[in-house]
Amino acid sequence: MPRRNNSRDRSPARRRPQRHKDVLHGHGGHRANDFKCAGCRLDVPLDAPGTAHRNHCPHCLVSLHVDHRIPGDRASPCRGRMEAVAMSARADGEWMLIHQCLSCGELSANRVAGDDNPLALVRLAIRPLQGTGTGIAHRALLTL
Repeated sequence: MPRRNNSRDRSPARRRPQRHKDVLHGHGGHRANDFKCAGCRLDVPLDAPGTAHRNHCPHCLVSLHVDHRIPGDRASPCRGRMEAVAMSARADGEWMLIHQCLSCGELSANRVAGDDNPLALVRLAIRPLQGTGTGIAHRALLTL
């Protein structure tokens, strides 16, 4: 087996060109039905049980500021990272994630998907109770 020349002074003309890699990134490739999370860098499928438009990572709940006015329109010029800051419940009992954009500060409400990490959701739901004793929720629990 011939030995490889590891000298650092190779001229660009002697380098072998890279192989064409359209298999992974072309139309219909492995990235056609998923996206990479901006928070945990895992591949996230676009299909989400319980919602028509996947807009956050089910593992770490991080989202991107891509929707402007209508869910799924992908018309926002910001494209900033959005962190899940709170949870809310609608009158019909549906749970919502409240995201805040780290670039522009805009808040948005997004449906909880059926495959979201339950531990991450519980941590987010009890966040108001973890205060230093000055929060409204903490005082309300003490008076019960």
